[in-house]
Amino acid sequence: MSLFLLRPATRLWPPVLLGSQFVFNIGFYAVVPFLAIFLRDDMMLSGGLIGLVLGLRTFSQQGMFIVGGALSDRYGARVVILSGCIVRVAGYLLLAFGQTLWPIIIGACLTGIGGALFSPSIEALLAKAGTQSEAQGKRSRAEWFALFAVCGELGAVLGPVAGALLTGLGFRQVALAGAGVFVVALMVLFFCLPPTQTHKQTLNITPWWTTFRQPRFVAFIIAYSSWLLSYNQLYLALPVEIQRAGGSEKDLGPLFMLASLLIIVLQLPLARYARRVGATRMLPVGFVIISASFVSVALFASAEPAQGWLRLLPAACFVTLLTLGQMLLVPAAKDLIPWFAQESTLGAHYGALATAGGCAVLAGNLLFGSQLDAALVPSKEAMYPWLQLAIFPLCSAIAMVWICKPMRT
Repeated sequence: MSLFLLRPATRLWPPVLLGSQFVFNIGFYAVVPFLAIFLRDDMMLSGGLIGLVLGLRTFSQQGMFIVGGALSDRYGARVVILSGCIVRVAGYLLLAFGQTLWPIIIGACLTGIGGALFSPSIEALLAKAGTQSEAQGKRSRAEWFALFAVCGELGAVLGPVAGALLTGLGFRQVALAGAGVFVVALMVLFFCLPPTQTHKQTLNITPWWTTFRQPRFVAFIIAYSSWLLSYNQLYLALPVEIQRAGGSEKDLGPLFMLASLLIIVLQLPLARYARRVGATRMLPVGFVIISASFVSVALFASAEPAQGWLRLLPAACFVTLLTLGQMLLVPAAKDLIPWFAQESTLGAHYGALATAGGCAVLAGNLLFGSQLDAALVPSKEAMYPWLQLAIFPLCSAIAMVWICKPMRT
């Protein structure tokens, strides 16, 4: 093999971005869905502390997206993506070998920071590639993001299955396997991502501030943040519902597979439908469906669980509706970001979108983590946390109707 073949690529190949999302999700979903169970059963933590750890992990990722996006705008995507892989490997190693609470917290935060580095960089690259594709009359930017989601969900199908198979060996082995996946991703992306031309000017932090000087964009990201708060309940609230229904950690794998299969089958058709209807009209609909997902669990929370596989019906309804809402609103929202941003600040704008969600998750987990303890057993009180969670996406649906009016064509 010649030395030329060992050099980084000179041109971006868009399938590399799709493949990276596939691999990243394998490494993510093999570990994170089982973290709450590890904290509850092995570390013996309360619901409040579990919510804090998971909230810090999500905030470290989503809350730091604006930093990762700004670094990507300044230094180029390649170096930031590779750095993110290294940081996530370090986080998984701490989760694997940590024996007390603090190493686990630091490890969880490092896994999030790693994602904050590589995720907005990849999304910004995809937005640029999608804009070029759409200008050439090929696949639209929204369809690229939908295809990006499908590739990610293919990885999300395999991740929980691999994690469930390894849970019998212990959470340490699960975390080590996740670290191994990102080591492989690091080596592949080192050669597949083209280097970015360096600039000698000092870091310009103006993009950070200009993203927050747009009142409508600020309102947009605040309203959108309830999606991430809702989606994070797959890791915090879903295990609680499974326990209420008399299930076990092995039931998580099939439910995550259900979500992934729905996205694989329906994401592209729904994206094409949303393109015809309009992204601004799909956002409120998606949030209403997400609100209904929480109501579907609240309706069963006070009743004794059914026998056999029917005991998982409320959890399956929750996952199905949450996923359908996600498929409608996420590609639509990301497609609208260039409406607010110039190409040079795309990374910062995508980062700000996720940062608002990270703040919402941290605050929401601190608020609902202890309340979800009441939902561990069937009772009238078990309904209340789910109904409260349903309020936030419903408010977002109403807000998006007003926010998106100027964007409608």
